[in-house]
Amino acid sequence: MNDMARTEQALHTARAALLADLGARSAEEADLVEDAVAGRRWWVEQWPEGAAYVTGLVAQDVQDALLERVGRWPVCPVCGDEDPHALDVEPELGEDPHWVCGKAGAVIAPVGSLGGATG
Repeated sequence: MNDMARTEQALHTARAALLADLGARSAEEADLVEDAVAGRRWWVEQWPEGAAYVTGLVAQDVQDALLERVGRWPVCPVCGDEDPHALDVEPELGEDPHWVCGKAGAVIAPVGSLGGATG
């Protein structure tokens, strides 16, 4: 697979993963995913070897954008409502990103599979 095809595949994978995690809640949130993917396109075009990291980076970008608009997302399903906090993406820059609860040290779900873990 050439670099351009790998880039497109990585971006499509990231888009699908985040849309799945969001559960298609609103068109505005889908737009945030599109914006994050577009923002990472240049990055991965400049560093094709980083294609494997795009899903985690897009997840972090969407999470940051949602924090500004609607608050914490995704909220940790493990720790309860007493101290609501968002899950983190780990590794921050690496392959196979997962949603994790930093407080409990628990892996919740791979990015793209959040719905099954929290719903």
